[in-house]
Formats: sequence, structure tokens, C-alpha cells
Amino acid sequence: MLARTADNLYWLARYVERADHVARIIEASSRLAALPRAYGGETNEWESALISTGGLKRFGAVGAEPNESSVVSFLVFDADNPSSIHNCVEAARRNARAVRTALTVETWEAINGAWLELTKFERARTAGKRLDRDELGRLLAIVKKMALDVDGSAYRMMLRNDAFYFMRLGHFVERADNTARLLDVKYHVLLPESEAVGGSLDYFQWTAILRAVSAHTAYHWVYRQSIKPWLVADLLILKPDMPRSLVSCYENIVRWLDLLSRLYGRQGAAQRHARATLSKLQAADLRSIFQSGLHEFIETFIDDNDRLGTIMAEQYLVH
Repeated sequence: MLARTADNLYWLARYVERADHVARIIEASSRLAALPRAYGGETNEWESALISTGGLKRFGAVGAEPNESSVVSFLVFDADNPSSIHNCVEAARRNARAVRTALTVETWEAINGAWLELTKFERARTAGKRLDRDELGRLLAIVKKMALDVDGSAYRMMLRNDAFYFMRLGHFVERADNTARLLDVKYHVLLPESEAVGGSLDYFQWTAILRAVSAHTAYHWVYRQSIKPWLVADLLILKPDMPRSLVSCYENIVRWLDLLSRLYGRQGAAQRHARATLSKLQAADLRSIFQSGLHEFIETFIDDNDRLGTIMAEQYLVH
């Protein structure tokens, strides 16, 4: 496969997953913003939404107050924000169009259909129509459905070849990054200093985070007790049965990289780095993670994950 084609497929999947992540972060932040102030006073959920999507510095350059209206506009429509839903869906569509013959009809239609729906919202907004919460909910549902349709059509219909493998790799590299950043933001940004860990506000915040990654039901199935921060961390870092956990993401990354190596007849630095990262995750336990510092653990993981992306680009995507 041409490196350019592999790059298009890889980034197509990353942008679809990123758009889904941003949509879920906005939903979670909206739920937290709607909590009665009696649960803990002022919170900074909209600032945390910017941090978890990597947009705080760029948003700060705009000079706007981080409230619901300004942050939603920045995260959904802003053409100058590389991680806005607008830019992610547009980039996914651009990459998909470049490799349409490698995709199923259903995959292309899912991405193109979401783009067309998004442009309708943008035209209405340009015409002065206000995006209320109901309309925002509908837009976010369209984005999440796109991600599900792309994922489902790939699993159900794509030939298991290198095109499929590169899409899977993009999907899981992006998902691992998103899960890690979401956990880090919750522990270090979201909870106000005046609020105790384990308090009512903390409980509702963790519930919103679990719902954001579709893990609320899974949590209760696994632990069968009330929500506790360290158990949420355990679920989203160490549980291989949880699809969004860091371990699960890297099990999949190693799997698809190994299949690529068999197809091409050789292994390289990407396979070695992915296995090393997975080994570190599998060797970790919750006590040691918290003793050494969750923030430090996640920072190291994000660096390792970014490094994998660079190595994969050098090995497969850039020639």
C-alpha cells in the first residue's frame, strides 16, 4: 500500500474518533453545568472541556470567557481550532474522499452524511439562528452516530487487509490519548479545591465522565458498588474488558501492528514500542499508580502514545 493511502486511512479514523470524543466531552460538560450549585458551588467544567480536548491555549488567545456559549462555539464550529468538530469531520471527509475505493459505501456515506448535516447547522448559525440545547443535542447525536456507523461498517464489511489495519490503528491510538487526557483532567482540574474527594459534586462529576465514555453501566457490572474515583481509574486504565481502557487500546494496537508485520513480512520499531507500552500497562497496579502519582503516570503514557504515532509515521506513513 502507498504510504499516502495508509496515512489517509490512519488519519481518517483518528479524526472520526476525535470528533466523537469532543461531542462526548461537550455532553458531559453540559450535564455538569446543569447541576444545582448546591452540590458544590462554582465549578470549571467548561475550562476542563477545553483542556481535555487540547484547546485551552488556543482558546485563551481568543480572549473570551470560558462559558457554555463560547466554549461550545469553539469546540463545535471554530475553523481555527484544529480539534473542533467542524475541522475533525471535514478532515475525516477529506481523507475518506482520497481513499474512497478502499472504503465501503456505508463508511463513506456515514462521514459524508455527517458533514452535510453539520453544514446545515453552520448555515443556520451564520443566518443568526441560535443553537439551543435541544439543537446542540441533535448535532452531537449526529456526530456520535457517524462514529458508530464508521466503526460498525468497517467491522462488518471491510476486507481484513492493510487498509482495515491502518484504520484500526488510528482509531485506537486516538482513543487511548482521549481516555488518558479525560482522566487527567478530572483528577487535576475539574474538582474545585473547596470540594472534598468523594463528596456529592465529585460523585456527579465521575458519573458524567463515565457516561461520556459509555462506561457507566460497565462500572456497575464490574464493581457492583457506588462510584469511587480509584475504581473509575482502575476501569479506564487497567481493565482489558473495558473497550476504552488504556490496556484494551494497546492490546488492539499490538494486534493490528502484528497483523501488519505478518502481511509485510517484517517488524519494526512500532511493534517494539507498542509491546513495551502494553507491558508497562499490564505490569502496573492501581496502588503503584497512585503512589507514584496518577498525573505522572498519565503524562508518561501520553508521551509514549505520541511517540508511537511518530514511529508509525516514520515506519509506514511517510516516504
